[in-house]
Amino acid sequence: MEKDPDRTSRRQALVMRIVATLAASLALPLFAAAATIEDISPHFPTNTAIIWQAPTNGLPKRFWIYKKLPRVFSAAAISNGIVLASLQSKGFPHPSTNHFVIWADHTEIEPQPPYFSVFPEEGEMTYTLGDRGSHTPQDIVQDEAAVQRAWKCVSMLGVPAGDLVRTNAASPGAGNVCLPRQIDGIPFFDATEGFQFELDRKGRILNFSLQWPTLQRQESVATASPQAIISCIRAHQAAVIPAHDEQGFFRRVKELGRAKKLTITRITPYYGEGIYGEDPPDNERSKCVTPTAILEAVATFGTNSASLQLSVPILSSDVQRLLSRKGK
Repeated sequence: MEKDPDRTSRRQALVMRIVATLAASLALPLFAAAATIEDISPHFPTNTAIIWQAPTNGLPKRFWIYKKLPRVFSAAAISNGIVLASLQSKGFPHPSTNHFVIWADHTEIEPQPPYFSVFPEEGEMTYTLGDRGSHTPQDIVQDEAAVQRAWKCVSMLGVPAGDLVRTNAASPGAGNVCLPRQIDGIPFFDATEGFQFELDRKGRILNFSLQWPTLQRQESVATASPQAIISCIRAHQAAVIPAHDEQGFFRRVKELGRAKKLTITRITPYYGEGIYGEDPPDNERSKCVTPTAILEAVATFGTNSASLQLSVPILSSDVQRLLSRKGK
């Protein structure tokens, strides 16, 4: 066990953590190539009709913005996490604000998984078996048994079940059981906070990741009106959500701008880290959690149509900021 790994170990742990985070973000390669939201927003001409048909009676009148704070995991959560990682022979560190990494068989030259890590400043607890476990689809449990095991792990780590979105389904791919965090009944988009878990058919935990920073209410903000959100769409401040493994994403975004009509059929709020349309400073994690929304819509091109999803601001203050930046 290392409470303060040497420089090589710390760098290796950080690289692994970053790679795991990036790999979990399906849209990252697409969005990384874009400089601004405008690059991934449809540029509808002024004569494109935008029709709002999405019910809004289920939306809150106001949303809370949350400040992210470190989480000092309890002794029980840390010890149970180490047991889940089968690394109890390495000992059990005391709760603190210091991060640590426990390697199964650490070497000074090139540390490799399996490892268990806790980063209180990020509210993060992770474990991976690395390449010592099979990750072929046929070896991964993708049924309710994996989900039930994930819920047992969550209870061991001290996470209230009511703070996670209830699911009984597992999907293919790394972290195939995803239990998104929810606050005020609103889930985090794509399990950016919550619990991810993967189990093989031998009953071994291949990896788990708990993203659980402390959240503190900071400000209550009014919900944006449909008309305000439409103004953002016209101002090219509504990002198209890419499909899984989509190759022609930017071409599709450009083609959507030729639509004669856009009909919005559904709006779903989500929480996410950071501020819509703003990038945090280099090498810094976001310091707040704010809501956004996903619109389901249909673009009509004469006799043809196409379904799409748009990421849009849901806070009136975000709409005002974005439109003032555009000079609207």
